Amino acid sequence: MTLNELRELNPHLDIKGVTNLAFKKYGRIVTGYDFTELIKYMENNTEIPEVGTIYSSSEAVMKADEVSEHIEKDIFGEMPIQVGYCNGKSSNLNALEYHKSSELNIAVTDMLLFLGRVQDIQEWQYDVKNLDAFFVPEGVAVELYATTLHFAPCKIEPSGFKCIVISPKETNHKLQHEYDKQGENRLLFMKNKWLLVHPSREDLLERGAYSGINGANLEVFID
Repeated sequence: MTLNELRELNPHLDIKGVTNLAFKKYGRIVTGYDFTELIKYMENNTEIPEVGTIYSSSEAVMKADEVSEHIEKDIFGEMPIQVGYCNGKSSNLNALEYHKSSELNIAVTDMLLFLGRVQDIQEWQYDVKNLDAFFVPEGVAVELYATTLHFAPCKIEPSGFKCIVISPKETNHKLQHEYDKQGENRLLFMKNKWLLVHPSREDLLERGAYSGINGANLEVFID
């Protein structure tokens, strides 16, 4: 599906391309790296679930690829990284998270990202009117900055999406300590993961996530 077709199907969203200047406050397009082998692994060894999303924080084969070493050195300044993926058929915003670090997303398929800014969280609440939607074409890699709110991509094809996710080691792993749910700690959901969820996502709320998104659970239509 082209960007123009996606816009026609979703007049309720102002969908931009990642080459739009508006993307610069959220991240940058990453070029100069050969992700061919990582993409081949994704195509041949990972599946898209029938519903929802599946997330693997780290795949040993992907981490062992030569390009991962370059990413670790160049983009993460020799901080240990993990190389995994998120595949799925989600069409809704559902939640927003941020890390105290950048994250690299590589689109194995076309996909859409809802992005916001940590600075727009007010009294631990975030209004969806502040969100931007970006079309990320197949094969494009983007670095999302630490101040960028994001979550799992949304599909723009019936078959779903596949996305490589590179982040600091142990991001999204289980927390090792108990925290008083005060201040920013009320958002801390997993290691290096501060999370606000839409109140309609009772499954996440039951797991202790914080209900912090105001407005509609935005949906992307593809037909």
